[in-house]
Amino acid sequence: MHAIRLRSGIGNATWIGQGCRRLSYVLGIETSCDDTGIAIVDTAGRVRANVLESQQEFHTRYGGIIPPRAQDLHRDRIMSAYERCLEQAQLQPEQLKAIAVTTRPGLPLSLLVGLRFARHLARRLQKPLLPVHHMEAHALQARMEHPEAIGFPFLCLLVSGGHCQLALVRGPGRLTLLGQTLDDAPGEAFDKIARRLRLHLLPEYRLWNGGRAIEHAAQLASDPLAYEFPLPLAQQRNCNFSFAGIKNNSVRAIRKREREERTPPDGVISNYGDFCAGLLRAVSRHLMHRTQRALEYCLRPEVRLFGAQPPTLVVSGGVANNDAIYANIAHLAEQYGCRSFRPDKRYCSDNGVMIAWHGVEQLLQNGGDSLRFDYDSIDIQGSAGFDECQMEEVAAASIKCKWIKPLD
Repeated sequence: MHAIRLRSGIGNATWIGQGCRRLSYVLGIETSCDDTGIAIVDTAGRVRANVLESQQEFHTRYGGIIPPRAQDLHRDRIMSAYERCLEQAQLQPEQLKAIAVTTRPGLPLSLLVGLRFARHLARRLQKPLLPVHHMEAHALQARMEHPEAIGFPFLCLLVSGGHCQLALVRGPGRLTLLGQTLDDAPGEAFDKIARRLRLHLLPEYRLWNGGRAIEHAAQLASDPLAYEFPLPLAQQRNCNFSFAGIKNNSVRAIRKREREERTPPDGVISNYGDFCAGLLRAVSRHLMHRTQRALEYCLRPEVRLFGAQPPTLVVSGGVANNDAIYANIAHLAEQYGCRSFRPDKRYCSDNGVMIAWHGVEQLLQNGGDSLRFDYDSIDIQGSAGFDECQMEEVAAASIKCKWIKPLD
């Protein structure tokens, strides 16, 4: 039987499945990359427990994620994270309705740890599994926090360390891709550029990821317009992204400044704040331009992809933590009468809450039809797309935009 809302809004909803009307609890397991996340969310959208074990400090020392070590650390931590989650929620395992687990996309070695642990729990407790698409979970997370405001469909900008995508979201398993990165993701570019800039040598940034360090350093700029970067894909009227050019231009700019200042191998250029401000502005402008075209495509009278819903834009993924980037995207949305949202910063980066909530969304949409007991038929996928793709239609529309300028 399909899920139905008993009261207005998902935040106050319970679901009816197989004739059963009661509050249910979904366990979420996230191990797609370097964070071990275990959480419990109920079908009314309340977070009952949230445990996150980050590997960032370990991997930062080596300048990037080492997949075999990430797998080892997941194995070492996942059981204790699960036990702490149950203790925090004050629930018994038998009270869980289902176990949601990330199965795609992500690092295969990391995904395997989560799926095998989920299978182990499911068999032991005789509970069903709910396979979860990691990027879909990011896209849907804001609905848990804004149940009355965000209805389907809505436009989502997914920006993280491994992805950069624009998609129309119509429900779990029902996303339409409008554009994606052709090379690097923004979070990946931030990490590589911050490493080349040697921000990790400064004590305050030693354990921070590149994006966070660059955002903080940009606030120290005395001349934020000192560095200019060419706009990627300026001649292509689609919604795709490219950050390789910004990354390469950044490396050349850093090298040039180092030669001028004769910066030692263990030093940082003197105006690193100005550089970071220019970089952040360039990335924001590129994200704004591609998102602007996606908004115009969705709002075209002959397309009307928002349907009867008020135009809504959600920004999600780890890079959505960046206040400067989000402020610029929200500013862009406002020019089109479009509301903008992002998840709470606790839930922008990878976490178990978004996986559990995706499981709840599956139950709300499909009821008991989503529950899987064929454990061995569920497998991981290192890469995975969405339900539909309209990238060719967006390119064919060849929409020319009058660009909205970034905030000062």
